[in-house]
Amino acid sequence: MTSISSFVPACSAQGVARVYGRGDAEVRALDGVSVAFARGRFTAIMGPSGSGKSTLMHTLAGLDGVDSGRVILHGDGRRADVEISTAPDAVLTELRRDRIGFVFQAFNLLPVLTARDNILLPMRLAGSRPTPEWFDEVTGRLGLTDRLDHLPHEMSGGQQQRVAVARALLPQPDVIFADEPTGNLDSQSGGEVLSMLRSSVRETGQTVVMVTHDPVAASYSDRVVLLADGRLAGEIAQPTADSVIDAMRDLRTSRTVVPVR
Repeated sequence: MTSISSFVPACSAQGVARVYGRGDAEVRALDGVSVAFARGRFTAIMGPSGSGKSTLMHTLAGLDGVDSGRVILHGDGRRADVEISTAPDAVLTELRRDRIGFVFQAFNLLPVLTARDNILLPMRLAGSRPTPEWFDEVTGRLGLTDRLDHLPHEMSGGQQQRVAVARALLPQPDVIFADEPTGNLDSQSGGEVLSMLRSSVRETGQTVVMVTHDPVAASYSDRVVLLADGRLAGEIAQPTADSVIDAMRDLRTSRTVVPVR
């Protein structure tokens, strides 16, 4: 396993712990995790079931709190750093509206709205709107131009997930968090969605952090961060499906924890 030598962080966890339950029922979902995610790069988070990967994503995105440590959404010159772990609900709502995007396994589209209206809904609720040029660029790149007036039930699963990706990209957030975004898709549709996330990183400098259990999905990323038992367990730079499979096999047998940025 190797490290990416230097990068500008988009978000980071610093000594984060998250504990559920008490006494004999206590589960340390995160146990002192410190890790940063590079701006303008595609990072995958992987680990065995119960490793804490979804909890880490949820704390980074402000969907879950922390019991100790700090979670920072870093600024870029135009926007200030924000400590998500101590931000009040009103600030978190604003961040999730303006600076954080989400793509979920279940698509989360409103069935009564067209693809166009689903894509535009978050910005409309925020009282803003994209430029026509940016809207056309995003939907065109995702192959949605001729599907914008269709309802979700009139589209395939892959098309619905493209709508969800467009909805996340449109506000140009600091970070897009993708939670098993191909989990409900066949391999072809999943590959198309991953390619589009990959191209958004390469072509527009978008930052993407993805939780996945799939080595093929992880191979689309620039870097894989590995977790085990709520702790960081290593990383892979420029991953391939084979290198991820090997690392996951080693992780299950050794549980060796190594430094991670």
